[in-house]
Amino acid sequence: MHITVTNQQELLQLDASRLESAARAILQDANRLSGGISIVVVDDATIRPLNAEFLGHDYETDVLSFAIEDRGDHLEGEVIVSAETAITNAADYGWPAEHELLLYVIHGVLHLVGYRDKADADVADMRHAEAKYLDRFGVSLPATTQQAAERNLGADPVEGASAS
Repeated sequence: MHITVTNQQELLQLDASRLESAARAILQDANRLSGGISIVVVDDATIRPLNAEFLGHDYETDVLSFAIEDRGDHLEGEVIVSAETAITNAADYGWPAEHELLLYVIHGVLHLVGYRDKADADVADMRHAEAKYLDRFGVSLPATTQQAAERNLGADPVEGASAS
């Protein structure tokens, strides 16, 4: 599985290897052994028009997932995350922006491997998986803010589309 991390913003220092490791762990656990995932870190000015074009939402968002090809153990996809939104939300939730960005990448890749978060049972599964992968990096959601665990991140992946 080939994973690339591309930084297209200057607001937040990235640990690209950490983001790649998180994606790789999820993909391996989901038995996605071939293909490629592109993780692109952008600012709000970049993610907003993508959110409008592909999902019809004319506002900034935290993460977009694009499943380009998904068959058996092969997966091609793209995860686009906003560092600017991570900085803003991290301040609201009381934890580092780097952790917030890691959460976005985890959330986006979980969508690519089949997790959903529209029905209550699906939300519980998604939150459990997010916590599991954050824990692998010694990160826990802020305990002081219950809403941090209950918030709705990103949108379901856009099937068969690419933002690049």
